Amino acid sequence: MGVDYSGTRATPRMDLGVAVMEYVEQANEFIGTKVLPIFRTQKQKSVFPAITRESITRDADTKRATRGNYNRDGFSAKDKSYNCQEHGLEGALDDSERAMYASDFDAEVVTTKITTRRVLQAQEKRIADALFDTNVFTGAALYTDHSANPWDDITTKVIQQIRDAKSKVRSNCGMIPNALICSSTNIERLKSITEIVDAIKYTSRPTDAEIMRAFADLFGVKYILEGKAIRNSAKEGKPFASADIWGDDYALVTLVVDNGQDLSQPGIGRTFLWVSDSSENAVVEQYRAEEIRSDIFRVRQHVDEIVVDPYFGHLLKIDA
Repeated sequence: MGVDYSGTRATPRMDLGVAVMEYVEQANEFIGTKVLPIFRTQKQKSVFPAITRESITRDADTKRATRGNYNRDGFSAKDKSYNCQEHGLEGALDDSERAMYASDFDAEVVTTKITTRRVLQAQEKRIADALFDTNVFTGAALYTDHSANPWDDITTKVIQQIRDAKSKVRSNCGMIPNALICSSTNIERLKSITEIVDAIKYTSRPTDAEIMRAFADLFGVKYILEGKAIRNSAKEGKPFASADIWGDDYALVTLVVDNGQDLSQPGIGRTFLWVSDSSENAVVEQYRAEEIRSDIFRVRQHVDEIVVDPYFGHLLKIDA
């Protein structure tokens, strides 16, 4: 059941929401909800069953005697909890600005695009911070420090680093990881690694898309998820300081699910979206603030980004 907006000043703007999400998808800079796919829930907070690595890999006695019963077994799930929190931001469009830009562009769409990007940028940073975290990925089973052989050294044996990480994940949970997650900076570094250059130099059409597919084949993963988004890390009022949201120090080899709505698919995590309050990952609303002669465009979401089980991933430190 959706939210009843009667009696309020906020009006849902589905048209702007669609235009903005198409813009975000075309920009292709955010990967957070690909790593932690969206699970749409009717409850703001609850407990959900997480399929465990213990259940997946446990031995079973399958032998049956003549005229005897078959042994029975089931699966076990570990209770995990989520608690969706509201995030949002508002952009103001003054009447004079609307008139000023009328012949140049649609000021409503631009205001909403900028506001939405900042909301999604904050979400991207929350997810990156949760996954590139040595407090979550601790111990030799979950974390390897390769800073002595970083990816900015063209002689580094990156292929073996990734294969070793895949083996760690398989040993931990019995599943083969299907994704490598790293920043654009490290994707560019991979293009200069000698052993990788030698392995893909005969690629027929060395476009960026073909190179990314060659990386996936070379590393034995389905997805190369490149964190392209940057943030201004400077304090307010200070000169712009560019920083990757997905930091250059780490890469993650992990298992991501193709269908976030299917909780029976094991994977590194989910983004829980409370659809009773925010029907999409970014909901756009509009209301009038007459005291400042402006229309206000609010973009919000009600979410919780959860690392369900770190044993479905292995974190690599790849920069000194």
